[in-house]
Amino acid sequence: MKLWQKGAVAHEKVDKFTVGKDREYDIVLAQYDCQASIAHAKMLAKIGLISIPESEQLCKVLEELKIAAETGNFTIEDEFEDMHSKIEHVLTKKLGDLGKKIHTARSRNDQVLVAMHLYLKKELGEIKTQVIALFDLLLELAEKYQNNLLPGYTHLQVAMPSSVGMWLSAYAENLIDDLYFWEAAYKIADQNPLGSAAGYGSAFPIDRELTTELLGFDQLKINSLAAQMSRGKLEKSTSIAFSSIGNSLAKLSMDICLYMGQDFNFISFPKNLTTGSSIMPHKKNPDLFELVRGKCNNLQALPNQLALLTSNLPSGYHRDLQLAKGPVIGAVQELKACMDILLFSLPQLEVTQNITDQKKYDYLFSVDTLNTEVIAGKPFRDAYRELGHTIEKGDFLPNRTINHSHLGSIGNLGLEKIRQKMERIK
Repeated sequence: MKLWQKGAVAHEKVDKFTVGKDREYDIVLAQYDCQASIAHAKMLAKIGLISIPESEQLCKVLEELKIAAETGNFTIEDEFEDMHSKIEHVLTKKLGDLGKKIHTARSRNDQVLVAMHLYLKKELGEIKTQVIALFDLLLELAEKYQNNLLPGYTHLQVAMPSSVGMWLSAYAENLIDDLYFWEAAYKIADQNPLGSAAGYGSAFPIDRELTTELLGFDQLKINSLAAQMSRGKLEKSTSIAFSSIGNSLAKLSMDICLYMGQDFNFISFPKNLTTGSSIMPHKKNPDLFELVRGKCNNLQALPNQLALLTSNLPSGYHRDLQLAKGPVIGAVQELKACMDILLFSLPQLEVTQNITDQKKYDYLFSVDTLNTEVIAGKPFRDAYRELGHTIEKGDFLPNRTINHSHLGSIGNLGLEKIRQKMERIK
């Protein structure tokens, strides 16, 4: 069954190519299509296109279908092109001609648009909850390990003293920046495109402000063509937010993989969070974090993929936009899985004690040794040159007593101020 079919049947090869994996993705979106159809049915009754009892009958069946979709009991057989045709088929089978009225003043274009808006609004909300949970966890660990010194690097060369607390709280604060991108994506998702039909509205006197209220959207996407033009932009803005979060998670995971290596040995995790080798009995591989790194690097490619997909499309709807659905749904699932595994594994972090006491980290303290001379009154450039000569001659003796006090330094991480910064966007 195809909603657009008027008699002639598309060739099986054409049907297979045009439908693609849409049924698979529509299983995810079906509950939101039902949710929007319930609001649409109530609106049709309000403006008198159907009666209130008819609206109630439609809503009852749609609610049953919505629950089935939420619980994984909704299927789209091969005879149906998409969720819209399957839902309308069930309505017609149960309610007769009344079921055929549900498509009044709608197009599949605004149906899939509103389903994507509802879906991404919900998923963005859940991802924000995960980001905040990770933020809280990182700050908790930062506070716990704020006095554990860690080598800091520039150009992968030993540079200056850092700490486990500085390292972890840096990622916590970066998550706040990621939520700024999230906020933009959420604002775009929180607009109602329903009623724009194929992109040019309709002759029916529909009440779009009512459906906006019923569906819990903050705003209405007013211009019907603008609503259709948001297809692709919605997915792209979401992908940019995902890319930003993915960047933070991938970089954190790379650090973890590096720091777990025997040459560094800064941190470790229990054996049940690592994997072994088929031939090397000593191995504890950080597969979890390597996969988070890889998956999140893929997420960072998504904005470019969607930009290329939509870059040369004129206004109005085009079938190319169907191809934006799958990558975004897959990205939602991957990002949530990565967040979940980090929230599970990071509480089990084990930190090696007294890392910087090793002789190979002597030069880590060269700047602090230099600063001691400057504080005593020696001009910085003279002290710098003299210490440089001492290091070249091999006579350097590090001063491991450090006193960093400014806000944001290892001696004053400003964890409470970082928490306050997060509160302003929560």
